[in-house]
Amino acid sequence: MTVLFPVELATLEAELVTGLAAVEDRLRAEISSDYELADITARHLVEAGGKRFRPLLVLLAAQFGDPTSEGIIPAAVVVELTHLATLYHDDVMDEATVRRGAQSANSRWGNTVAILSGDFLFARSSKLLADLGPEAVRVQAETFERLVIGQLRESVGPQNGEDPVVHHLEVLADKTGSLIAAAGRYGAMMSGVSAELTDKIADFGESIGIAFQLSDDLLDIESEVSGKTPGTDLREGIRTLPVLLALADDSTSDRLRDLLTRPLTDDSDHAEALAALRTHPAMDAAREVLEQWAQRARERLTGFPEGDAKAALTTLVDSVAHRTI
Repeated sequence: MTVLFPVELATLEAELVTGLAAVEDRLRAEISSDYELADITARHLVEAGGKRFRPLLVLLAAQFGDPTSEGIIPAAVVVELTHLATLYHDDVMDEATVRRGAQSANSRWGNTVAILSGDFLFARSSKLLADLGPEAVRVQAETFERLVIGQLRESVGPQNGEDPVVHHLEVLADKTGSLIAAAGRYGAMMSGVSAELTDKIADFGESIGIAFQLSDDLLDIESEVSGKTPGTDLREGIRTLPVLLALADDSTSDRLRDLLTRPLTDDSDHAEALAALRTHPAMDAAREVLEQWAQRARERLTGFPEGDAKAALTTLVDSVAHRTI
């Protein structure tokens, strides 16, 4: 995603651009393999692009300590490798055919190769972690546990009368919030930030992570403004927040309710559901939930040291809350 920092943060922005370039170079170096197939499949999603939101948060968190510490760039690569690895596995479970505008790995090479490609990236992430110390390894282990629990929650769905919206938010906290929280924690840890502030930065990361995924939920429906393929989750029958809120709304028509409870392989059904959902009150309700999480992230910044780093995090929250890409 593109973050428009105010003019007064130009120096910091230039440092972040330089840092992200270093992350990109190291990321490409770390996924290199002498085995041609592993090299090709590991590069598949890296070269497809991405927002690099997690590495950005590592770099921003490091601004509260010594941003030149040698562990910061490797830690940023660790979180991005972990994120990419989960995408390979997610696409297999979701039977996705497209990822980041390109053919998904599972669609191109089959499920087995896609799963092993994700495992390869997890291995490379672990190799980097070994050089960052036991505390970094512990953070990764705890985060990975939450990633797995989040995927299990999503796979089995709400249980024993659990509210679907509450369940969805818990899934987002585990599947997205946990790794973004880890990104903030790594940046703080590697730069020598106090334990107290490190915990606060991680809490901020989890809140903005949930807001970030909620904005994805909305963009999947509204994404024609950014040129993205609209309604990808809707087509695959994935129930994101606007869909869950529409299903919980008594005013939702039987026809729309039927469309939202199954995969939409028929183009006309898909177009009909997308058009109806875009004008449904559930969209405003979902935006309200997004803003609540964005506000929670802003509140987490209370007590942070004043300066460019805090101002940049505030700008980041606003960018997430009002994303168009």
